[in-house]
Amino acid sequence: MKTFKIVSLQIVDDGNMMNIPLEDGLIINKEDGKATWLIEAYTDKKFYDYFRIIQQKNDDVNVQVIITHEGNDPAPFSTHIRGIKKFEKNISVLLEGHLNVKRSKYAELLLNELVNDGFSGDELVQEFSNRMNKKKRFAVPKSKL
Repeated sequence: MKTFKIVSLQIVDDGNMMNIPLEDGLIINKEDGKATWLIEAYTDKKFYDYFRIIQQKNDDVNVQVIITHEGNDPAPFSTHIRGIKKFEKNISVLLEGHLNVKRSKYAELLLNELVNDGFSGDELVQEFSNRMNKKKRFAVPKSKL
């Protein structure tokens, strides 16, 4: 198994993203031959009801996780909530799932947005470079997976 720190977690629902501020978090590649990952998010207790409702629906939970460093591309996962544990001020949410794509589509999504915004030529190159450094979050559409 390989373990990594997560620095960002977003819940993706119909193309909308909800940022979950983390106190701490980790992700584990179980290396079980089934490409299974475990994600533990340690966050504020105010999110308990939100995650409990999602857990009770028993549907897939699409999430995006940034591993190790804010500058890394978000990794999209299809998960299920396996457990929620309450602490005094925080909760721990355990998700289990699978990576949706093997290769990030970030550059393609960003370029498409810039072209749609009317950028071209040198302006396109400059704005692409600026935004690649800022790593705006995109919800990866299922058709792009």
